[in-house]
Amino acid sequence: MKKVLGIIMNILTWIILIIALLITIIVFSSGRNNGVANLMGFIPLTVESNSMFPTFAEGDLIICKQIDDLNTLQENDVITFWTIIDGKRVKNTHRIISINQAENSRSYVTRGDNNSLDDDMPAYAGDIIGKWTNVRISGFGKVMSFLRTKTGFFVCILIPMVLFFLFELYKFIVTLVEVKKSDAAEQLDEEEIKRRAIEEYLAQQKAAADAAANPPVETVEKQAGNDTVSVEKVENTAIEKVEDVKKASEPAQTEPAETTQNTASESEAVPSEQANENVEKSVETVENSVETVENDSNKTESTE
Repeated sequence: MKKVLGIIMNILTWIILIIALLITIIVFSSGRNNGVANLMGFIPLTVESNSMFPTFAEGDLIICKQIDDLNTLQENDVITFWTIIDGKRVKNTHRIISINQAENSRSYVTRGDNNSLDDDMPAYAGDIIGKWTNVRISGFGKVMSFLRTKTGFFVCILIPMVLFFLFELYKFIVTLVEVKKSDAAEQLDEEEIKRRAIEEYLAQQKAAADAAANPPVETVEKQAGNDTVSVEKVENTAIEKVEDVKKASEPAQTEPAETTQNTASESEAVPSEQANENVEKSVETVENSVETVENDSNKTESTE
């Protein structure tokens, strides 16, 4: 409803503005043309007497049209022309009763519809202003007469036009402010989006760092389990190596005396003491490997 009222107000405002502009043009045009306004060939006139009553009455506004070819005028046409009344040159609008044709000129005998006698002087070609178009606006002639005065022009034309332009300026400023507010709101939205994106990115980075520093319990247990399996595997390997070394040393002790005597020269190359030293070194290596694995397992448990 509010929007409809706004549209109606805008339409009325423009109508008033257009009327004011037309009246302004009429006033200034009539001032430059001996009191006869001409708008693209159309002439608005105010009826100042009842001589043509009932065709039109005093105070009415009639619209006449400029005549390009006076030979087209016929009897019963209503024309406006200049004439002398009481010693003054005034405009008169009467009906053509007859046409006087001379050798090089024409004159028109006129009479008012409310008069019983013809006009004292005929209308000549140079005196004719225009022909009535059968258009009249009742009572509007008085309004036109008032608007032609300084007071009427100031009150009815100048002030409304100033108010109209001030109102349009106000609407323009309001629209400009709303556009700026909209732009500011859009800019704030963009800044908010950027801020949220940065916060999400930082949160992701922090979560990744926390995950790296504190791995899940399942992962630690799995790693510890793998370390335990590795320890057991190393222990089994060590035991197998020790057994292999023992097996390798047993045949030398169980062989018969004869075989021992026959290989005495070979035993000198690899004494039994050296074999024992090799066994001890293998055992130490295995023990060191077991200790290393156990230390790694302890480190993993402390991290958990």
